[in-house]
Amino acid sequence: MSAEHQRLAVNSTRKIPLEQWGPYLSERQWGTVREDFSHNNDAWNYITHDQARFRAYRWGEDGIAGISDFFQNLCFAITVWNGKDPILKERLFGLGNYEGNHGEDVKELYYYLDNLPTHYYMEYLYKYPQQKFPYDELLSVNRQRSRTEPEYEILDTGIFNNNEYFDVHVTYAKHSSRDISIRINIHNHHTKSAEITLLPTLWFYNRWSHDASKKKPSIAWRDKTSVKASHHRLGTYYLYFQQPRDILFTENETNFEKVNGKPNLSPFTKDAFHDAIIKGENIAALRQKKSGTKFAPVYKLRIHGGRSETVYLRLSNKVVDDPFHDGFEQIFKLRKQEADDFYAKVLANTKVPGLAKIQRRALAGLLWSKQYYHFDVERWLTTSDGITPVSAARLHGRNHDWKHLKNQDIICMPDKWEYPWYAAWDLAFQCIPMAMVDPVFAKHQLTLIMREWYMKPDGQLPAYEWNFSDVNPPVQAWAAMEVYRIEKMQTGKGDIPFLKRIFQKLIINFTWWINRKDSNGNNMFQGGFLGLDNIGVFNRSHLVHNDMELEQADGTSWMGMYALNMMDMALEIAMHDISFEDTATKFFEHFVMIAEALNEQGMWNQEDKFFYDTLSIAGSEPLHLRIFSIVGLTSLFAVSTIEKRMLDKLDDFRKRITWFENYRKKNNRFWPNEERSDGKTILLSLVPKERLVFLLERLLDETQFLSPWGIRALSKYHEKNPFSVNIRGIEYKIQYEPGDSTSDMFGGNSNWRGPLWMPINYIIIQSIRHFGEFYGNELVVECPIGSGNKMNLVQVAEELTRRLITLFQPNQHGKRPAHGAYSWFYQRSENADLVLFYEYFHGDTGAGLGASHQTGWTALVAELVHSLSEKQYFTDEPAPADKQ
Repeated sequence: MSAEHQRLAVNSTRKIPLEQWGPYLSERQWGTVREDFSHNNDAWNYITHDQARFRAYRWGEDGIAGISDFFQNLCFAITVWNGKDPILKERLFGLGNYEGNHGEDVKELYYYLDNLPTHYYMEYLYKYPQQKFPYDELLSVNRQRSRTEPEYEILDTGIFNNNEYFDVHVTYAKHSSRDISIRINIHNHHTKSAEITLLPTLWFYNRWSHDASKKKPSIAWRDKTSVKASHHRLGTYYLYFQQPRDILFTENETNFEKVNGKPNLSPFTKDAFHDAIIKGENIAALRQKKSGTKFAPVYKLRIHGGRSETVYLRLSNKVVDDPFHDGFEQIFKLRKQEADDFYAKVLANTKVPGLAKIQRRALAGLLWSKQYYHFDVERWLTTSDGITPVSAARLHGRNHDWKHLKNQDIICMPDKWEYPWYAAWDLAFQCIPMAMVDPVFAKHQLTLIMREWYMKPDGQLPAYEWNFSDVNPPVQAWAAMEVYRIEKMQTGKGDIPFLKRIFQKLIINFTWWINRKDSNGNNMFQGGFLGLDNIGVFNRSHLVHNDMELEQADGTSWMGMYALNMMDMALEIAMHDISFEDTATKFFEHFVMIAEALNEQGMWNQEDKFFYDTLSIAGSEPLHLRIFSIVGLTSLFAVSTIEKRMLDKLDDFRKRITWFENYRKKNNRFWPNEERSDGKTILLSLVPKERLVFLLERLLDETQFLSPWGIRALSKYHEKNPFSVNIRGIEYKIQYEPGDSTSDMFGGNSNWRGPLWMPINYIIIQSIRHFGEFYGNELVVECPIGSGNKMNLVQVAEELTRRLITLFQPNQHGKRPAHGAYSWFYQRSENADLVLFYEYFHGDTGAGLGASHQTGWTALVAELVHSLSEKQYFTDEPAPADKQ
């Protein structure tokens, strides 16, 4: 095993498979619900980016390229200043939800270059302009733009045009779990010399202001190149650093004078370094202060054009007499080699270096996105942050019925700036690529969100921080089986205890769905939001009239998939523990009933050959919402096979499904399975073969769902044929929009009306492959439609995979489609290997959209590359010019 595999083996024996130190620091704590103590649930305006430097947070900390221990007692991050900005750059800047023409968005250039699951080696790159940072310009231009215009990004401002910027490259290399070397290399890309001030900052998360029982920790001067950090729980740490220009101490305390005009008890507040460095205010007092809860050595560097300067630090729990001894650099070389060795094994099947690099960057981003998440809803509702008093409105406002939720864990975030809070279905997708590098942690994440301090007593899973009661698709059982299979392929042994543990929790959640989201008891499910934001003509969580009811094709299909996943899990366990055989039968029968409802109770439109949501209004006939969207294609997701070896061993299960089949066919009832001619495999699916072919004809049509880069969320057919429905005199309309949303539904910051979404594409590919493995060459379709190319469904899945992967590959002009209009920047030699993994992608051009570092579910590309790597489908030859 590689050195990293050996460390992971040790971690796997721990109750919580985590290293004490990692990239657990958020990139945005301001503007989150948990920091919002307003009376009107206005999180974006309660603590803005501008206010964040004055206020001590209540529930966590944020920074750039930062690390912390797993309880976030002690934090380390970089702070820089170019000598021209009005503030120090100590956190990433972005627009709040009301400031951008497409919702919130980070306006910085930063990249996750490398990481290991134990974080013994980590690299992060931040690009800092040498001219004044364009805060005001980014705000004003975006405010002036309409929703039909693109976002105004930092690369649009021209501030990077002449290479007037620094690369701030931060590398962490651990000597041991609690001894971390830090290298900060700053490179001047301009031709002229430029000054930069660096403040590597160490501070304590402020718990003492809100809890008198918490003893205030201290960072104290030790000598001119070290300080001592003492914490009653964490213990003692030492920060060693090279000789600086200054040593400054302050306190991680709110500046009440700037927040609400109340006098401060001392001048040592959270923002003191800003005024000291930029204006020279109070700097003598900060120099004289010998202890505090926030500390930074100060380095003022003048770097010649095209040259670099490096600063070293070391954070350790032990006294080190010579922290930067001769050969100190060796630890970085050693850990880098160990990272190379680890990924050489993990990505061994990927023979193309360019693809392996994409996989490694995607996985690095996934690992960097681990974050300390702290939120006690009951305490949040009933206490103050010391600025705003508790109000009755808050006690009955957002998330008030989630008082049991008490989270304090390391969790994979969808995006540490735009989505610095977990989401139930995002997390499920994140665990799949995580299983490639750390299956133990992936399993831990899946079970964590089902623990009693997350799951509601009635079985509902928390959706996401803005509204825990919203409903996400129930993909946890599917993800658990994916993770189980990935680990089994790696090790040759399946983790049955994991399946048993998560199965018991999933039964509770499945029951919640059955009881709460099937109001008519007819196996037709609602769900509402289901994570698809603006997929329909109106908000599916809040119907426009009380006497309306929406039976959702996707809600019903997700539940069919859920039932099959639970059956698969029960069968896998039953092969080792026969007591689970009955539950396999139970979920098999659930699936049959749901399949019958979807196919026989009005969701299938025979004229259009497509599944639709059905809207019922009192006094009117049910109405199909005839929208060609992912909603109708989710019916493909529920597909499974039962092998003869299982039927031979599980005699009771075999007898029951045989009886059930005979009974239903005898009574002319719907039956959702087919048996292979050799009798060795049974196929179960929501979609009969004839309807599967009809759906594939739309899916594989480039004038409809199929784009050069994957499957669109809404058919391009609606570009010229928008769908509208009149409900009591009000017209509701939906049209194909390949890029950013033009609707303000759900904040207007995401769009399911045309772009490509990686998680949905991933499930479509997996499902089509599953059909293909059953049908083989018995089912061949044209792909793309009109091309004359005939493919079996395994080949179709491979073609869709290939299209998705090319989003990240350079074409013959050196442009990666995901970088869109900003390819000019990424064609520069110093940026050629940088890749961003966006939230979703333009349906016609492949350009990345939404959150720019969605290395949660977009990291699925690493698994997609793996699925094709053995077939040698790719080379490092560029894609054709028409795929730009």
